[in-house]
Amino acid sequence: MTIQLYDATLRDGMQGEGMSLTAEEKVRVVGKLDELGVHLVEAGFPSSNPKEIELFERLAGERFSNVEIAAFGMTRRRDVGAAEDDGLRVLADSFAPVCTIVGKTWRLHLEKVVRVSPEENLAMIAESIAFLVAQGKRVIYDAEHFFDAYRADRDYALRCVEAARGAGVETVVLCDTNGSSLPAQIAAACADVGGRFGIHCHNDLECGVANTLAAVEQGAVQVQGTMNGVGERTGNANLVSIIGNLQTKMGREVLTPEQLGRLTQTAHFVDELLNRAPDPQQPYVGRVAFAHKGGMHVAGVRADATTFEHMEPALVGNERALLVSELAGRATVVDKAEALDLDVDAAHVIDRVKALEHAGYQFEAADASFELLLRKEAGVYEPLFRLESWRCIVEQRADGKVETEATIKIWIDGERYVRTAEGNGPVNALDRALRDALAERHPHLGDLELVNFKVRILDETKGTGAVTRVLLDTSDGETVWGSIGVNENVIAASWEALVDSLEHAMQPARVRT
Repeated sequence: MTIQLYDATLRDGMQGEGMSLTAEEKVRVVGKLDELGVHLVEAGFPSSNPKEIELFERLAGERFSNVEIAAFGMTRRRDVGAAEDDGLRVLADSFAPVCTIVGKTWRLHLEKVVRVSPEENLAMIAESIAFLVAQGKRVIYDAEHFFDAYRADRDYALRCVEAARGAGVETVVLCDTNGSSLPAQIAAACADVGGRFGIHCHNDLECGVANTLAAVEQGAVQVQGTMNGVGERTGNANLVSIIGNLQTKMGREVLTPEQLGRLTQTAHFVDELLNRAPDPQQPYVGRVAFAHKGGMHVAGVRADATTFEHMEPALVGNERALLVSELAGRATVVDKAEALDLDVDAAHVIDRVKALEHAGYQFEAADASFELLLRKEAGVYEPLFRLESWRCIVEQRADGKVETEATIKIWIDGERYVRTAEGNGPVNALDRALRDALAERHPHLGDLELVNFKVRILDETKGTGAVTRVLLDTSDGETVWGSIGVNENVIAASWEALVDSLEHAMQPARVRT
């Protein structure tokens, strides 16, 4: 039986504390999920705020190989016909072929939250689905708090499911919204529901993944989750672990082998865009998920890896690490070099990457910097300029106004350029000064835009002396690429990332990802 992978990172995942992505970044995430082979991506409410409006406008112009976009909304309001409900009309008018709507199942919510009768709630479910189906949409219905509702009033919870099915829903999704259920409870309720259903779990009891797999064993045809388990409170079910378990442990081929090999890269990419340090101990994709340190373990793995590993790490794009004597190897290095038609010493590149990662670099979301590294290793790197110096002056006046001025001195083809510019901060001022110097020879660099700037302190125990990592995202209006800089000085790290972003734009046969 085919199982649909449904990613809710862009909507449900963003409800987690500190979670935020720009519209551009969300489009990049959808692109990575498409490459991974995810079937459905819940993009959010089509008109809840300006960012979501921009996101749906951008997604409408994109073309994906695997992903279908789902617009999210709710059942009609009480005492309002489905055709007159503004929220449902927005869903109907959206370009998205799939609409996911959420509705109430638990009598507690009917009494305390929406204040409608059980019969009116059933009508809200059925009429909302029927309206969207009549508008040509495929409809997924999220039965909110289903498992709490099932334990409180089994018969009514099942009536809600049947109301959705009778209205033409494609899939009813049973939601453990409070994350309050254990696997045995999930399995029993799912077995009672039967038929075509999906599962949406939260991780409040650390059972999100286990509950999802329990539902699959009872016939779930769709699994919902978020990348790396981000989400409200303790998070959603981790779609990364769900995929790994389905494919490698349960024999459910949800991805091709090539797609499965991108799992680690995709998980780290999303973490980096969210400015989160990837969990090194995360199952399947963590940096130390297949690391061995104890002498007996190392000896066993060297003889036969299956002695201390549950699977071959390369299947999910990860790698084995023997902490006494590390074994290198990343197929993505070779793949990227081949895509750029670069002849490199793969072993040397891998050693270089490992040394840089030890120093604080991470290339998952810094594709531009990684490409430049490969070009340097291949001997085809062409710098835009030779740096003489740069400096920044930040002045705060008595009235509270802060002004920043940057001066750069660079050499291009034997000619010296000195430029000074003001900005709303050091990076902005440096960017303006550098582009002013380069514009005469490379005018199209003026069309580039810095669309994101993220700073992470890598060793908080060292306070203001800690090493800083800076990630920049740059756009030419069509694509976005990431660059990275690492330094104890945040402005120096920013300069490094800034230069990489501009140099990437000038490289021949630039591969856009």
